[in-house]
Amino acid sequence: MSNLDQIAKLSGFSKATVSRVLNHSPHVSQLTRDKIMAIMKELDYVPNGNAVSLSKGQTLQIGLCTEGINEVMLPFLNSFVETASQNGYQTIIYTSGGDSKKELRAFEDLRRKRVDALVISTCVNDQALLGSYCKYGPIVSWQRMELPEIPTVAMNQYDGYMLGLEHVIERGYTRIANAFGRPSSMNTLSRFVAYKDIMKKYELPINPQWSPTGIYSIREGEQLVRDLLMNAKERPNAILCSNDLVAAGILSEARRLQVKVPEELAVVGFDNTELAHTLGITSIHNPIAAQAQNAFNLLLSKLNPSEVEGEQKKLQYCLVKRATT
Repeated sequence: MSNLDQIAKLSGFSKATVSRVLNHSPHVSQLTRDKIMAIMKELDYVPNGNAVSLSKGQTLQIGLCTEGINEVMLPFLNSFVETASQNGYQTIIYTSGGDSKKELRAFEDLRRKRVDALVISTCVNDQALLGSYCKYGPIVSWQRMELPEIPTVAMNQYDGYMLGLEHVIERGYTRIANAFGRPSSMNTLSRFVAYKDIMKKYELPINPQWSPTGIYSIREGEQLVRDLLMNAKERPNAILCSNDLVAAGILSEARRLQVKVPEELAVVGFDNTELAHTLGITSIHNPIAAQAQNAFNLLLSKLNPSEVEGEQKKLQYCLVKRATT
């Protein structure tokens, strides 16, 4: 008698029900699940991972591809790993460090069936090249992409950035600067379009020197304040940031320069992280964890078409007002 037969006999349920418990299927009542799990524990039963993978035709592993792990992507990473685990999948993290060849290892693992699917956090390779791997398994992106083969769960940051711009203008700030992120990113492009649209709407001047790109970190935020405030004839009185780290750097350096925040300089972050909460930084709440759940649910519907497709949550940005505006 196999272990599954023995568990089924002792529990009084079918082998199919026992298998659903092993595969973390949601279509089992909690009472049934608890009874079967108790018998497995009593028998010290451990599923054979290779056997489970062979029977399902899957590795039960999903790859997550990113340039690196930082404070901005941690909420996405943590949420995705937890959601995948709850559904019986392990997550393998591939970090490229910006190396295009190293990044392709994740996609080659998809081709070789070492992972069942991939989710892209950030990528550096040509999008058309990455799209060519879709025939080997489902790929979903958190990074915004102009590629129909790879669906994205990213939100249009134009909407979030407009909230911050409208807020500072409503508070009376008219000389608005930006600390943008990656110059080639669709998110940066969306934010810049939002900036141009809002400045045109309120007939406010645009200073080309007030919109630098490649600003990601606390130290870069500190340097930006020195560049914008120390040697300029005209100084901005509001800065919208690529993330909360930059906002923290700007706030810290402004205080060292004895620039009053928010009286002389308003600061708005992005993502609404714990750092923004701790330092009292006004920020745009970005529902990153929920986007990760959407990414997994989208993959799951492609990996297991027989399962009920997880709901795609409708998400939106919101402004969190704090002491820096």
